[in-house]
Amino acid sequence: MRSGTVLLVLGRIWGSGCTFLALWLLARQLSGDDFGRYTFYLAAFMLLDSFVDFGTGSVAVQMTADDEGRTPNVLAATRRIRLVAGVLGLFVVGGGAFAMGEPGAGWILLAALYPITHVFELSATVFRTRIAWGVPVAVRVFASGASLGFVLLLLYFDVTSPGLYLVGIAAGSATANFLLHFASRSQLPKTPATGNPWKEVLRASVPLGLAGLCQQAYFYADNVFLRAMVGREPLGHYNVGVRVMSLSIMVGVYAALVALPWFRREHSAGRLGPAIARLAQPLFACACLVTGLLSPWSAQLLAVFGPEFVDAQVSLQWLFVASALVYVGAPAMTALVAIGKTGSVLRVASVGLLLNIAGNALLIPGMGMDGAAIATCLTEGSVVLGAFWALRRLGVSQLGGGRPWAWALGPILFGAGWFLSRTLLTGLLSHTVSHTVSHTTQ
Repeated sequence: MRSGTVLLVLGRIWGSGCTFLALWLLARQLSGDDFGRYTFYLAAFMLLDSFVDFGTGSVAVQMTADDEGRTPNVLAATRRIRLVAGVLGLFVVGGGAFAMGEPGAGWILLAALYPITHVFELSATVFRTRIAWGVPVAVRVFASGASLGFVLLLLYFDVTSPGLYLVGIAAGSATANFLLHFASRSQLPKTPATGNPWKEVLRASVPLGLAGLCQQAYFYADNVFLRAMVGREPLGHYNVGVRVMSLSIMVGVYAALVALPWFRREHSAGRLGPAIARLAQPLFACACLVTGLLSPWSAQLLAVFGPEFVDAQVSLQWLFVASALVYVGAPAMTALVAIGKTGSVLRVASVGLLLNIAGNALLIPGMGMDGAAIATCLTEGSVVLGAFWALRRLGVSQLGGGRPWAWALGPILFGAGWFLSRTLLTGLLSHTVSHTVSHTTQ
């Protein structure tokens, strides 16, 4: 599990580096409105990815983790579901671009084809069930580099259409899905599929798929509210902060992803509660320390993209708090998936989505992007409470492990990190101002 998480994190660092470099370059190449439109559709494609997956990835692992003989039948079923979802998503996103009269709607439609290639990605299930992440990470690293390469090529030709850049990003992702399929073929069981239990798989994946959509929707619903109430240019500034948050949660998300088959086996042994605490407590404490250290530097982080992006600094500070909560919520929600309680996952995610929509509707008109970030923070907090409540109702005990007091380390370390970092930042700024005044006087 540790090696799998490390591999995923290293791959994500590379991928995020490519993403941030592309954003940095496009923030200078595109107008404020076009950059906002570009980040809006990046968010839309993330939601589309979740729709096409529709829980099939986790269900495939769940159904084959202790019985690889089911792999051919399960893959046949999950591929059929993804194909149908991919075609529907193409019409929704691509057709929506034409309906809204978006400039470059044809390019957006072309980019929206790539989620259909997630059908081929399912072959990598065999690596996930074995917690062997070397090949999938290597392929994703190549894909991130390819997407950045396409962006650089378009920049070389001085392209100014955000739709074409979306096609470049999509081309890299589609290439990865094809490569994962070919890399996984030799590891798949040689026996052909003797059936297609798509109804059984669909019954298991629908609650999980809807929950995944809710999770993605409450992570990106603020884009709809901000675009309508504030405008595309502030939306672009806010979305850079969201990308920073996305980078900051990667360890927690990937650790939970890798832990899914382990959680299932620990549940069978009656040790799920302590297993959750063993994973989540140290992750939460470390996440709180790191986000506490980073929060006072929000303005400096955003200024890398340009001075106009600094107006999102308060939003980013709230998003850092939300990211720390993910380090508890992600393992708890994954534990519910591992034991097959997808209905509970859906209920928790649905409440989170409703709270997020209400928060955005109430807070954005008066607070703008800061209100959207606060709504995200409240949503992640509700997911933590809801997941723990569901686990306790299902009889999962000892969620504090042998050290229930360890949960308190998170807030303490966040406060300590904030204080130390704020003191350092104040000292540096004071020294800089003093040095500038002295130099000017001389």
